[in-house]
Amino acid sequence: MKVAVIGGGAAGFFSAIHVKENYPNAEVTIFEKSKKLLSKVKVSGGGRCNVTNGCTSISELSKAYPRGERKMRKAFGTFNTKHTMDWFEKRGVELVIQNDNCVFPVSQNSQTIIDCFLNETKRLGVGIKTESPVVAIKPLSNEQIQLQFRGENTVDFDKVIVATGGSPKLEGLDWLAALGHKIETPVPSLFTFNMPQENVTELMGIVVEETITKIQGTKLKSDGPLLITHWGMSGPSILKLSAFGARDLSNLSYKFKVQVNWVNVQNINLVEEQLAGLVESHSQKQIASIRPYYIPDRLWKFLIDKVQLDPTKKWNELGKKGINKIVNILTNDIYNVQGKTTFKEEFVTCGGISLESIDFKTMESKVCKNLYFTGELMDVDGITGGYNFQAAWTTAFIAAKLQHSS
Repeated sequence: MKVAVIGGGAAGFFSAIHVKENYPNAEVTIFEKSKKLLSKVKVSGGGRCNVTNGCTSISELSKAYPRGERKMRKAFGTFNTKHTMDWFEKRGVELVIQNDNCVFPVSQNSQTIIDCFLNETKRLGVGIKTESPVVAIKPLSNEQIQLQFRGENTVDFDKVIVATGGSPKLEGLDWLAALGHKIETPVPSLFTFNMPQENVTELMGIVVEETITKIQGTKLKSDGPLLITHWGMSGPSILKLSAFGARDLSNLSYKFKVQVNWVNVQNINLVEEQLAGLVESHSQKQIASIRPYYIPDRLWKFLIDKVQLDPTKKWNELGKKGINKIVNILTNDIYNVQGKTTFKEEFVTCGGISLESIDFKTMESKVCKNLYFTGELMDVDGITGGYNFQAAWTTAFIAAKLQHSS
């Protein structure tokens, strides 16, 4: 049996390794269009490679996928985060689960993961060909699949797994659309918010550990740490909003208002009570010197200034109007977003091959027999935290069984 794996990234390597383990006599070859292998693995997690997430509850895990949640929940029954961690550790890669549940190699170096994959492909005898772009796929009458490479040469295979990763442009998927696959238009997911007209950027580097964020005029809502950057806002709270709102925010041309609750308390009465307590216990102190909810000092002074209160005013001089201003800015601070920036090097797309065109039990195409899909090429994507790699490992593991759709 001849098997081609198109794409030398995370999903491509994982599927090729498992095909060879499942079918030791098969001739398995990875075809990568560029000179580089595993380039996304290399840069992931700032060069440390966030291989998966420490969450072991399948229902919780699947909620991290704005697209593909239901399908991934079933797939995780076959291969999930526990399986991933076992797989790497059995191959000598020690892993560590951080406080935020992100899982990294103990070495804190993505090269450890790359070396593991290269060693496995070598041990199993998986062929690797770089600078070998596939330009067309043609199903043959004998149920084989013919791949056309650049320069007109064609090769026939019994099975083909496509693991080319997310395509930022629709035309990048034309060769698969030509076979009859439904395509969901790709748009960016996982991005940070640009705020060129907002002074909050002067506070770059400040992290507020617990926030609630919303996109005005939508039902989009998120929570978690928020990082102020020199161009706007980032951190898990913002990145989750960008992932779940990928299509909506694209439709808004990345121009919208974000509401920030800096204190992670939705009940305004509770915030009023907290401030009343400060008025009582620190009545003679200046408002700048006492920070409610231990808000970072620079941010607190910025917020007082934003609502035009005198920082030297004493707490007992604020009055109802002053208290209301503070409650409002703490729970519903609003910023204009104009544009986005890719989060580090982790370019993730929403969109790709529609899940309607794939049998998720086998990852086989519904329109082309013996053709399988895996990874981010499909309309599945996760929030930041190792979830996108986990989707790659899970779908690659299933695709590598090379089973037929029922």
